Amino acid sequence: MKQLERSPRRWILLASVVVVLGIGGFAYFASGPTPLAAEQTLVVYKSPTCGCCEEWVAHLRREGFEVETHDQMDMNTIKARFGVPGTLTSCHTATVANYIIEGHVPADAIARMLQDRPPVTGLAVPGMPGGAPGMESAPKVSYNIVAFDSTGTQSLYESR
Repeated sequence: MKQLERSPRRWILLASVVVVLGIGGFAYFASGPTPLAAEQTLVVYKSPTCGCCEEWVAHLRREGFEVETHDQMDMNTIKARFGVPGTLTSCHTATVANYIIEGHVPADAIARMLQDRPPVTGLAVPGMPGGAPGMESAPKVSYNIVAFDSTGTQSLYESR
């Protein structure tokens, strides 16, 4: 039996292969949408003429969510049907995995909610704050992502 050659060239080649595979594997797992996003479809109810709603939908798709849109002329009826508290309303309403999403909630906050499964009805970004997803063209301001439940109780989920 011939012993394997232990030349420096062979070690360099082996180390190169390990590094390339390691970097490629890291890039595969570190980039792209979260698995939860890819498995979840957001159903978005929005005005057919609202540009920021379209921008928010584009943000969700870029982050790996499947999005189904429904143009609605009467958004107040949709918000009432899903129990969105009046103080939290914005221009569009969505559902995903038995949660309600109101307004310009960032995709990563939605993905975290889907992973953590908190005992809430949904998340909301009240109004239309500049800098929130879909509102990037407006001057950036700080805003809150609010969790709410079926009784209307609200709590801070995150500040940005």
